[in-house]
Amino acid sequence: GTWLLYLPCTWSIGLAADPGCLPDWYMLSLFGTGAVLMRGAGCTINDMWDQDFDKKVTRTASRPIAAGDISTFQSFVFLGGQLTLALGILLCLNYYSIALGAASLLLVITYPLMKRITYWPQLALGLTFNWGALLGWSAIKGSCDPSVCLPLYFSGIMWTLIYDTIYAHQSTALRFREDTRKWLTGFSVAMLGALSLVGVSSGQTAPYYAALAAVGAHLAHQIYTLDIHRPEDCWEKFTSNRTVGLIIFLGIVLGNLWKAKETDETKKNIENRIEN
Repeated sequence: GTWLLYLPCTWSIGLAADPGCLPDWYMLSLFGTGAVLMRGAGCTINDMWDQDFDKKVTRTASRPIAAGDISTFQSFVFLGGQLTLALGILLCLNYYSIALGAASLLLVITYPLMKRITYWPQLALGLTFNWGALLGWSAIKGSCDPSVCLPLYFSGIMWTLIYDTIYAHQSTALRFREDTRKWLTGFSVAMLGALSLVGVSSGQTAPYYAALAAVGAHLAHQIYTLDIHRPEDCWEKFTSNRTVGLIIFLGIVLGNLWKAKETDETKKNIENRIEN
C-alpha cells in the first residue's frame, strides 16, 4: 500500500525535473516519508470507522481496535501523532503545495465510508491515493500544470481501479463479477492513453514510450492470466503493480535524461548549418 501511494508522487517529481536532470532526491525522500505516514494514518482512520464491522469478519477481527487491544481514544491519540508528523513533512514544501496537500485530508477521512454507499469505492481510493501526482509537480514547480498533472492524476486513478478491483476479488467484487476482465481492459486502455497524453504534454522521449509499452504488456498479462476465483492469484497480481509503477518511474527518468541528448544533437545540427 505504501508503494502504491508513493509511486504517483515519484512520477510527478520525475516529470517536473529539468531536461537532462535526475529527479530531486530530497523531494523523493521527503515524499517517501510522507507516504509511510499518510498510508498509516489512512489505515488508522479506516480501522476506526470500521471497528464494528471488523469484529464480525474473520480476516479483520484481530485488528487492534476491533480486538479491543486499544481504545477508540487511544487510536485518536495515535492518529494525532501520525498526522502531526505528516504535517511536519508538508510544511517543508511551498505554500501552494501546503494548501494542496491539506485539501487531500478530506479524501483520506471519507474514503473508508465509500464502500458503504457505492459499488465504486475503488474510485474514491484512486482520488485519494493519486493526489501525489498533483502534489509532486507543485512541490518542484510551485504550482500545477493542468496539461501534465491532470492526465497524470487520471492515469493514476485508472491504475488504482485496476489493482484495487483485483485486490477486492480476494473477498468479493460485487459490481463487476464475471465481467471483471472487460472492465480491467477498459481501465488499462484509459490509463495508457492518459500516460501517452502526459508524454506529449511534457515532451517525453523514446525511453518513456518504451516503458509504456512494457507496462501495457504487463497489464495485458495480468488481465489475461487473472483467476478471480483464486485469492492467492489475486494477491499476486495485486502486488505486481508495484513493478508497474516502478517501470513508469524508470521510463520518466530515462526519458528525461534522453531529452538532454536530443537537445545537444539539435544544437550541433544548428551549429553545422550555420558553419556551412
